[in-house]
Amino acid sequence: MMEMLENLIVRPEGESSGAISGDLLSHVLAQIRLTGDQVFSRALAEAEQLDIDAGEAHVIVVTAGALHIESDNQTRAVIDTGDLVLLPRGPGESRLVASHQRVTLVVCRFWFDPDSLRSMIFALPQRIHIQRADAAGWIDGMLRFLMIEAGDIQPGAALMISRIIDLLVIRVLRSWVHKGQTSGWLGGLTDARIARSLKAIHEKPMQRWSINALADLVGMSRSSFCERFTALVGRSPLRYQNEWRLALARDMLAKRDARVGEIGLRIGYESEAAFSRAYKKLFGHSPRVEYALMNEPESGKLPA
Repeated sequence: MMEMLENLIVRPEGESSGAISGDLLSHVLAQIRLTGDQVFSRALAEAEQLDIDAGEAHVIVVTAGALHIESDNQTRAVIDTGDLVLLPRGPGESRLVASHQRVTLVVCRFWFDPDSLRSMIFALPQRIHIQRADAAGWIDGMLRFLMIEAGDIQPGAALMISRIIDLLVIRVLRSWVHKGQTSGWLGGLTDARIARSLKAIHEKPMQRWSINALADLVGMSRSSFCERFTALVGRSPLRYQNEWRLALARDMLAKRDARVGEIGLRIGYESEAAFSRAYKKLFGHSPRVEYALMNEPESGKLPA
């Protein structure tokens, strides 16, 4: 039977209830930093399209009327009065169209900071829709505070807006996890035992975890653990661990932490060749090409 998390916190034995080190969501989100820079209200006439940048992340709350999200390859979504939609990578090719005579919205724009773990961001779905019934306890207060700060010209207002948007995004992700419709690392949070194994992988990515060791850690049989992990996360435990390590390597490349070969050794590969093969299989190109793309975009020359 699935063990649901009430507050997304997995505490090891002996850890105090006030500690947050067992909170996997906090552990991941601490590495996904964002900056919010704009909050505004907008009124749309029926059939009018909301004009926002296609590639920028947004949180949109419908305060009156309804908004349709339409695209060529997805079923149309209806964002009703009081609903919220998070677009982690922007609307892309989707169109946001008013479906009532007068629709009012609050729009928050933000971006993920360059040092964030990009693999965690791209594991998020294209859009996250939180309905009014699931947000009634917190959305009104946050919106009220946001709009007060948006109209405030006192020093520190910009920072306040950014921090409130940060809290808003975290709260949206918590609500989304509780709905149990997630996959990837978010999907693993819906089961306390799988979340505990994910936490172990995240905290000790260089340890050579075996299926037996992870299953013993969470008190499950090997077969049950593998089946449950794969169903929730969408990949096997060892594949997830490998992809997490390679994601860390990708961020090391972006930060120029070390040479390519040294980074491969850091994440547990015995040779640069083995590291390069695994990296290319996951990302489609070698770590040397990645390094050039990230750090020498003006050169026009890429290594073989």
